[in-house]
Amino acid sequence: MVAIAANAVLLGLETYPDLRSAGWLNALEWLFRAVFVAEIAVRLLSYGRRPQDFFRHGWNVFDLAVVAAAFVPGLHGDSAILRVIRIARVVRLMRFMPGLRTIVTALLRSLPGVGGFLALAVVTLYIYGMAGWLIFAEHQPEQYGTIGSAVLTLFVLLSLENLPDLIEQGMALSPWTVVFYISYVLITANLLVNILVGVIINSMEEARRLEQEPAPGAGSDSDARSDDVDRAMMARRLADMRALLDDLERDMRVGR
Repeated sequence: MVAIAANAVLLGLETYPDLRSAGWLNALEWLFRAVFVAEIAVRLLSYGRRPQDFFRHGWNVFDLAVVAAAFVPGLHGDSAILRVIRIARVVRLMRFMPGLRTIVTALLRSLPGVGGFLALAVVTLYIYGMAGWLIFAEHQPEQYGTIGSAVLTLFVLLSLENLPDLIEQGMALSPWTVVFYISYVLITANLLVNILVGVIINSMEEARRLEQEPAPGAGSDSDARSDDVDRAMMARRLADMRALLDDLERDMRVGR
């Protein structure tokens, strides 16, 4: 984590023109490459005789790809692709931070629901964009002159920053234009956003539950051990009960 964070600081320093040509920055970059290569090598060796198991984990594959991409022959110097690859190293911090990893897992699990939300949002923007074009095209051509500019205006309106200005311009045309903006704000900025938040929160709960579940192998071993202990205790209790019954039977015979 320290090496990845220090490498991120190094990438930030390279954005300053005065430091970009410094030789020690290039030396540090190669030092970080050596550290990351050594880390990947140690992790591969930790799998012993089954190095192929290393590739069964998505984060391992991602780490290997990010580290190996820096050594592609065509990538050298200050190429944009190499800088993107170096920036991707910062993403590796997610492996060491369970909370951040849970958020990323939740976002990935929410993609199907977010896809449905985006489809609904696009339809809503298109319908209101056409309505805005019909109402305001002649009086506000810059905002509603075409369907593209109308949809862009309504998309910016999602932040509610320019709502007072648009309402004021609409009131100059007709007081009924307030109905257009109020209905749009209620449907998009409130209903649609709450739906998106609900989808993401549901995915967060699922991701958190998956993080808390034990590994299948570890769980099965512990369950097997607990079952063995329960069987042994039951057998011991049954043996004690048989011994008590035998003693009771002998006492009854002697009494007769």
